[in-house]
Amino acid sequence: MSAFSVEHTDPVNSQILAISEDKIQGFVREPFAEVARLSGVDLDTVHARIRGMLEAGTIRRVRQTLIAPNLADGALVAWRVSEDKLNSAFDFMFQQDPFSGHVVVRSTDQQTPGSEYRLWTTLKVPVGTSMDEHARVLMRHTGCEKYKLMPARGIFALGVGHVRRKTIEPGDRIEKPAQMMPVHNVKLTDLEWRALLELKREFEPSEIAANPWAPRAAAAGVSLDEFFQIAESLQSRKVIGRFSTFLEHVKPSQTGVRVTRFNALFHWAVPAGREVEAGGEVGRHEILTHCYWREGGPDFKNVNIMSVAHGTDKGRVLEHKAAIDAHLESCGIPVAYTNVFWGGRSEIKPSEISPLIHREWLARMQAAAPQA
Repeated sequence: MSAFSVEHTDPVNSQILAISEDKIQGFVREPFAEVARLSGVDLDTVHARIRGMLEAGTIRRVRQTLIAPNLADGALVAWRVSEDKLNSAFDFMFQQDPFSGHVVVRSTDQQTPGSEYRLWTTLKVPVGTSMDEHARVLMRHTGCEKYKLMPARGIFALGVGHVRRKTIEPGDRIEKPAQMMPVHNVKLTDLEWRALLELKREFEPSEIAANPWAPRAAAAGVSLDEFFQIAESLQSRKVIGRFSTFLEHVKPSQTGVRVTRFNALFHWAVPAGREVEAGGEVGRHEILTHCYWREGGPDFKNVNIMSVAHGTDKGRVLEHKAAIDAHLESCGIPVAYTNVFWGGRSEIKPSEISPLIHREWLARMQAAAPQA
């Protein structure tokens, strides 16, 4: 039994999480010390609290994130699948495909364009391989009838910060429009891949300590200085994201406490040529954990700006959406169509991006594919 609370609502834990969820940007040589510095909590307590929350499942993972669209070809994928196959398709995507990350069953409040697409995933495949081929393999194994790939053309917001966002009011936004991060592929050497795979590996509770990268450098077969040089080079090439503690925000904690209840995917259709402007205005709203320029096409009434917000109250989430809608109108950006897809059953795991693992997976799946 822990000597302290492992709930995210504990004041000390909240103080730590307000920093550790999404405020440690890029690669940091001593990430936990940086959390301590920015949160004002002493380092020993930061180690103990993060370790305790990870062991209890309040935090589901601790890891260095990557800007994966720059390392792999990726897309948000909407799948049309019959209701009787929905759960088995969900299970397959989550359990059998390491290249599918977020797996979510979504619904709309009424029948709308695209509402027949009930299963949503994120997919990443190594550069030079085919997302369509990968999706077709998944269709054969799951019985999905159709899919829609929606690659990101630009990124306006990418973070988590559920604890920090609990106090955000509808309409709260940063001072200037969000800058779009373009998506571009970065080629890595074998040595860089080896270091990167160690860099992104999830931390075990025993690794929540000082000098956390030393064992990773040893596992990659390089000195600690060389590991730092590789990581900092990757950061300069826009490959490294943030160092983050990810809360378990889908399932309740051991004592029934939830971080959030509602996961909303917002859609807007803005005029062609104004996607960057509109994405910047949407993405500046602090409630959003994600904001992208993606093309939904005719199945989704040509929406092109998509974002995600979380909350514990559905009405409050819709208030945030209404504030964003009002802001777009005040900026003179017309919206031809908008919608909300609500998340239900959901599982999240880091997407694999290794070319070697993808080749092995594809061969295994093709060998085991059901006969037509």
